[in-house]
Amino acid sequence: MIATYTVSGMTCNHCAHAIKEEVGAVPGVTGVELTLEDGALKVESQTPIDFDRLVEAVYEAGDQYSIA
Repeated sequence: MIATYTVSGMTCNHCAHAIKEEVGAVPGVTGVELTLEDGALKVESQTPIDFDRLVEAVYEAGDQYSIA
């Protein structure tokens, strides 16, 4: 399954890399794609991932980022 979200607060590729790394470490996540230009975050998994866990992962990458 693939779920799509929007991440805001990113300003560079380093930001995007940090978020991809944190979200990719969430248990159950099997793939992550993130587009810096529009903030599109695609999370691939076998089962649904708890949104609150994704919020925590994005926050861990940097407290200036938010996900919706």
